[in-house]
Amino acid sequence: MAHAGSTVEGKVVVITGGGTGIGAAVAERYAAEGARVAVLGRREEPLRRVAEAVGGVAVVADAADSASARAAVRTVLERFGRIDVLVANAGGHGYATVLDTDDAAWDAALRANLTTAFTTARECLPALVEARGQVVVVSSLAGLFAGPGVAGYTVGKHALIGLTRTLARDYGRQGVRVNAVCPGWVRTPMADQEMDELADLRGLATRDEGYATVTRDVPLGRPAEPAEIASVVRFLGSDESSYVTGSVLVVDGGAHVVDLPTVAFAPETAAP
Repeated sequence: MAHAGSTVEGKVVVITGGGTGIGAAVAERYAAEGARVAVLGRREEPLRRVAEAVGGVAVVADAADSASARAAVRTVLERFGRIDVLVANAGGHGYATVLDTDDAAWDAALRANLTTAFTTARECLPALVEARGQVVVVSSLAGLFAGPGVAGYTVGKHALIGLTRTLARDYGRQGVRVNAVCPGWVRTPMADQEMDELADLRGLATRDEGYATVTRDVPLGRPAEPAEIASVVRFLGSDESSYVTGSVLVVDGGAHVVDLPTVAFAPETAAP
């Protein structure tokens, strides 16, 4: 993708959870338009692969730990001198009902899904205020609805929307815009694992049959590719969305418009 005249060319973008899936796709999209990218995460090998592919920098850090996040931000500032965009994408954990979630699992779920975004936003905010930058929080459709047996994940993703709104409210006058993205099913390594588990549970032959099952009632009838979510993130984390803040943008192929009690009345339709 050519980046002549791109509104993100030369911007410095920090992406948590940047080693795989949506985070890696976001890094690729920004770098393709001439942005300077720093990918953060706890696993060095995937971070370095992404960083080498996009000409960015890999920073091994625990986004939920204040000291680690502060050191990561310092590394980015020493390398690039500024931070224009934070993409708070790290997440995971919390796959159990309330009765099956002990204290340690609850803490781990909130730490992975909420504290990562809170801590990195807090550490990046001085630089973002200086740059009049943007924060894009990657929540989930689980931030708006509740799936079965994912208590910690659901609560953490809901809380990210509250974090988005409070950051937008408190820092808008200082030029910082903050928005959230709520993806539905996306073909990522984490979702692939879930589809494999679903295939085993339902006796399906392939992972693709799992994706077909979970998107059967989605209007577009398919999961997203990571690059499709990255396009939305890039729009919110750029000057092109200059009057958008505090918003929650759902990117789910239309799943959220489906009235569940009427699904049984829908005619069976084959995918094109």
